[in-house]
Amino acid sequence: MTPADAGHGGYDNGAQYNGRKEKDDALRLTLAVGKLLSEEGFDVHYTRTTDVYQSPIEKAQIANRNDADLFVSFHRNAAKSPNMYSGVQTLLYEDSGVKAAMARNINEELEKVGYQNLGVSVRPNLAVLRGTKMPALLLEVGFIDSDKDNELFDQDFNETAQAIAEGITETLKELQPRTGYSIQTGLFRNYSNAGYEAERLEEMGYEVNIVPWKNYFAVRVGTVDTLEGAKELERELRQAGFDTLIVKENMA
Repeated sequence: MTPADAGHGGYDNGAQYNGRKEKDDALRLTLAVGKLLSEEGFDVHYTRTTDVYQSPIEKAQIANRNDADLFVSFHRNAAKSPNMYSGVQTLLYEDSGVKAAMARNINEELEKVGYQNLGVSVRPNLAVLRGTKMPALLLEVGFIDSDKDNELFDQDFNETAQAIAEGITETLKELQPRTGYSIQTGLFRNYSNAGYEAERLEEMGYEVNIVPWKNYFAVRVGTVDTLEGAKELERELRQAGFDTLIVKENMA
């Protein structure tokens, strides 16, 4: 589950510029990104979908109660004076793990849209980052007091939402173990016997691994991405006189 948090809300407008309120931009973007993630099959839960106030601690507690896997909070940045800065920045409790990889991926995707990439900043004192039990990010999607960023936010809104969604999904896909197949040709109690079988296969040009399995040593050939490819390799090994078994395993 991924909680999508629209920053601020209710009487807390967040940053403001020429009548524009951070809470409104945050909610609009949160709902757009959440919709894209839902379409990709992710279970998205929102801290708010209307203009209501929640304290930062309450937002973190919502995520914790729902036993979420990831927390993403949407915001707009602001400077001391208008048009002083522009760009996107992602804030983290600490610069490590999946959240750090995801932060950089999101920033890079937003850079492609046209935002300046201001990088990642560590902010351990922010309540929504400190109070969440899962990996958490706070996105500052452009400066609300930057005319350049507001033009990008408005004119390329769909591209902005898509960039954030892609940064999230691509990171999660990269972290998921890939499944592959190998062909097991033997299971031996004695390692030297497994080694003899592996040597025979290597002399025939195959890539071979000896894998400890319970009290045995399994000899496995190759690592194939698809089941069809595994079946083809299995037929080849059977024709060479080996007893075979297709084994599904995680690939590095």
